Amino acid sequence: MEPNIQGSEFAQLRAFVAVADQASFSRAAEQLGISPSALSQTIRGLEERLGVRLLNRTTRSVAPTPAGDALLQRLRPAMADIAAAVGSVSRFRDRPSGTVRLHCSRLAGVIHLEPLLAVFHEAHPDIVLDITADDAVVDVVAGGFDAAIRPGEVIERDMVAVKVGREHRQIAVAAPAYVERHGMPATPRDLHAHSCVRWRWAGRPTPYNWEFCENGTWFEVAVEGPLIANCRSMMLRAALDGVGIAFLTNLEVAEHVAAGRLVPMLEAWSQPYPGYHICFPRQRQMAPALRAFIDFLRAADGTPRR
Repeated sequence: MEPNIQGSEFAQLRAFVAVADQASFSRAAEQLGISPSALSQTIRGLEERLGVRLLNRTTRSVAPTPAGDALLQRLRPAMADIAAAVGSVSRFRDRPSGTVRLHCSRLAGVIHLEPLLAVFHEAHPDIVLDITADDAVVDVVAGGFDAAIRPGEVIERDMVAVKVGREHRQIAVAAPAYVERHGMPATPRDLHAHSCVRWRWAGRPTPYNWEFCENGTWFEVAVEGPLIANCRSMMLRAALDGVGIAFLTNLEVAEHVAAGRLVPMLEAWSQPYPGYHICFPRQRQMAPALRAFIDFLRAADGTPRR
């Protein structure tokens, strides 16, 4: 088994190559940022450790001995390989690359990721985005993810969270045919008399209670209805088909409301709430690829970097 090279021994070998290349202790010392006397002591220590003289010194010149020349021929390519290895790591800083594993809710993926994928790839062609889109609230670290995009109310306290995008509103909507048959609720509490399309967050045992705001105070309404789904597109389809009233974000229903396919309800009680956040574990040195993605997402949403 070959002996391991310790840090001090590597410094001695690096010093030897510098002296041989410069053919001068003073020039090599300047290159290494040490004094000539310290460099001379370093070379002497290397020669004593190896038990062989490596450099012939005169008052006018410095040249390798046959043993030193043999060592130099092996060291030069090795030092070049080390420099190349360090350079390959530095490129992660200069041009971020690697894989960013991201978890996001389906709606967050539609709103914040899908419109940006092509632009991000063009800006960072060496970064691979590995995206898992579902509505489960996963442990980012345990799941092996670098970051997650999710609503603020389900972000763990020990995570760093940065808001992305604008505020949203949830709006109760129904098809015109449903309104013709059943009328419209005058207040959120009137929803108890209506058929509602309910949402169950993945991993939650009970359906989500609809949230409304009155005079600055938020309250919940536990609705009932013929359908419980964890797929938001299914909820939207059910509302469009007249199954009942659905509670969806303004972004999901805007097109259908504008076209008259859905009728908004209880808008006075539907107040804005903070939108999505990108959250990630607190870390001293963030991977350049993740930093590039977060900065890109902030810039795309007009969020200033902190």
